[in-house]
This record gives sequence, structure tokens and C-alpha cells, in this order.
Amino acid sequence: MNILVIMGHPDPESYCSALSRAYIDGAAQQAAQIRTIDLSRISFDPNLKYGYRKRTELEDDLVKAQELISWANHLVIVYPTWWGTMPAVLKGFFDRVFLPGFAYKYRDNSPLWDKLLTGKTAHLIVTMDTPSWYNRLIYKQAGHLVMKRNILKFCGIKPVRVTEFDGVSSSSDERRAQWLEKAKRLGAKLA
Repeated sequence: MNILVIMGHPDPESYCSALSRAYIDGAAQQAAQIRTIDLSRISFDPNLKYGYRKRTELEDDLVKAQELISWANHLVIVYPTWWGTMPAVLKGFFDRVFLPGFAYKYRDNSPLWDKLLTGKTAHLIVTMDTPSWYNRLIYKQAGHLVMKRNILKFCGIKPVRVTEFDGVSSSSDERRAQWLEKAKRLGAKLA
């Protein structure tokens, strides 16, 4: 199994970073091939300045990201939920990397498209302060749906599993340690 872990929090000292490391530790115990992209440590302009009207050249870190995504069988994306969805740096990463010709391709004279990342799976590990039940019943898991349906499945990546850790900012050290162990088990189980 080739696993790519994408840490989608802009702070390298965040709890998401700790969850990423725990997942990697678990997967490494099973001798999986693991690569990482830490969005807090790479350099790129997250703004798709011209939309799709004019090509914006990819920075070296984004070229490498496309290579790693192509290499991977399974993507693990770890990020917080802010304002109901992913942080701007993660959204910018998808805007810049999941481009036509790489992640998908529209067909001529057709409303349909080719999903160029078919055959890959994904797991979202998401932190949030909103209780999971509230996110499910009131917000209808809108942020998860954008990631699963509008981005990943649109490009052919499926199934997409989601693991939530809620109430993070008010959680105890003991609870956070339990979540790190769970992330480690998730890594070991998949690999």
C-alpha cells in the first residue's frame, strides 16, 4: 500500500500535525510505503489567480505533490474544520493541484467528465469544535460533503471514509492522547 498523508493545517505545531504523525507511526508498523505533504511547510500561492482562463505555472512543491498523489493508492488528509469547512491553505492546495488534465478532464461536447484519479481511496481525519451530532443534524456535514463528493469523488477517489474528533479546543490531555492512539490504530489497520 502506498499511502500519502496530507497535513492540511497551516500550523506545524497543531494537534492535526500530531494526529498525522500518529497515523504515520501506525502505518509504518505494517511496513507500508508512506510519503507526506505538510501544507504548513511547503511553499505555494494558494490563489488560483486566473481561474482556468489562463494557466498558472505550478511551484516545485506542487509539481512534487502531483507526483506523490499519482504514486499513492490511498490519501489520508488531516485537517481542522473552520467555518464549516477546510482551512484556506487546504482549499488552495486543491485549487492549484487538482487541475484539469491531472485530476479530471471534461469531455468534448458533453456534460460528463473523465475521473483521472480513479482507483485511489481516501480517509479524512477531521478535527472540530462543533459536536459531531450538531455537525450531522444541523450543518448536514456540509464540509465533509464538499471534500468527499465535490472534490475527491469528482476526481474518481472512492471510497472516502471520515473520522471526526470533536470538541478539540475543550478536550483534556487524556482525551487527546486517546485520539492519538486511535489515529495510530487507523494507520496500522489500513496498512
